[in-house]
Amino acid sequence: MKSTGLLSILTFSEKRKDLLFLLQKSPRTLSEIRDHFDVKSPEILPRLKEMEHSNLIVRQEGMYRLTSLGKVAAIYYRPFLYTLTAIETNEDFWRDHDLIAVPDLLLNRIQELKECRVIKDEHEHIYDSHKAFMENILTAGRFMGFASIFLPSYPSMFLEMARRNIPISIIVTPNVFFKIKSEHNAEIEEFLKYKHASFHVYDSAKVAFVVTDRFMSLSLFFNNGTFDPRSDLVGFDSLSIKWGEDLFKHYKENAVEIKSL
Repeated sequence: MKSTGLLSILTFSEKRKDLLFLLQKSPRTLSEIRDHFDVKSPEILPRLKEMEHSNLIVRQEGMYRLTSLGKVAAIYYRPFLYTLTAIETNEDFWRDHDLIAVPDLLLNRIQELKECRVIKDEHEHIYDSHKAFMENILTAGRFMGFASIFLPSYPSMFLEMARRNIPISIIVTPNVFFKIKSEHNAEIEEFLKYKHASFHVYDSAKVAFVVTDRFMSLSLFFNNGTFDPRSDLVGFDSLSIKWGEDLFKHYKENAVEIKSL
């Protein structure tokens, strides 16, 4: 299908897109627009005329401003652009993994993950990557985690954080719960004594993730059903962390809290 009209105006030119978002903040003079983009008038005037012709902007009393339709376009175009950015930036991750564990409500907010990047552990650097991951966790001021896989280091790590009075909430699947209960009973019993620590069990889910006040890290299963232990989608910005917190809230609301073993 041939792209015409507003679609081509906004998608086929970075300059027109940037102009739309610039004028969304406030009206500007031609001089202010030139200074912002560091260009001369002959370079920017054609873009302004194209947007005027499309009824996205208007020039009044020497100021360029968005029209009513331009304001609507800016409001809805930004999340659309962010959504495409979030998908395209980590396209392989979304394509190769099973997304069934991400509820539709949060998948519809995928634009909030536009700053996330995939951290992939290569075999020769897997120790360094895990070390950096643990350092980020151990310096966190709060911790939320969902574990559908078992690592022997987890129970002692959870207990150490609880001992340091860090608010911590853990969700595990039944298989992980029974593994911890049988092999780390004493550690979990002590963990459950802390008021700022909680432990929950959720029916099987194809996901593992961590959310702290510093970062969010998401691991998924491949489309063939096997867990991917090497690729994590990681974000350090506030939107990524909030998205991760809401994902944890979704699972916690449907999990069973374990108060004693």
